[in-house]
Amino acid sequence: MPAVRHALPTIIVMGVSGSGKSGLGSALAHACEVDFVEGDALHPPANIAKMSAGIPLDDADRWPWLEAIAAAITAHRGAGVVVACSALRRAYRDRLRQADPALRLLYLRVPREELARRLRERQHFMPPALLDSQLATLEEPAADERAIVLQADTDLAATLALARQALSNSARPD
Repeated sequence: MPAVRHALPTIIVMGVSGSGKSGLGSALAHACEVDFVEGDALHPPANIAKMSAGIPLDDADRWPWLEAIAAAITAHRGAGVVVACSALRRAYRDRLRQADPALRLLYLRVPREELARRLRERQHFMPPALLDSQLATLEEPAADERAIVLQADTDLAATLALARQALSNSARPD
């Protein structure tokens, strides 16, 4: 008799720019054998141009991007997917939850100094000058969002191990 395959979760790896969403998301998706969606790849060209010019996005810029991410979540629902998305505000996360009410949040918390160092050292359209606007926009997940909060100021392998352990522990019945 074939094994019954349960629906696999949607996991949003969230945090400000430089927190390690893409690296962790890609590694976690590979480890879980599910697809990875890079949220940055879903930004419309106007958003990328704005950020590249050092101009922070506002809600009007973010909503079409969030709709594209929600569509990607819907397309993968039940098959499992890991999505890298800043999901800075509660309202944004609520919209993504509409695409999959069972989605899991992995919030990567990193000290500001480490974020700034990472942003200075990478090639990306998001310049280090926008870090403060991201931190000002961030609404950390509330208790009712059942987010897994990870201190992500270590290396990728250590953060991946923490994420996998936390997801495994949170999947167990109480």
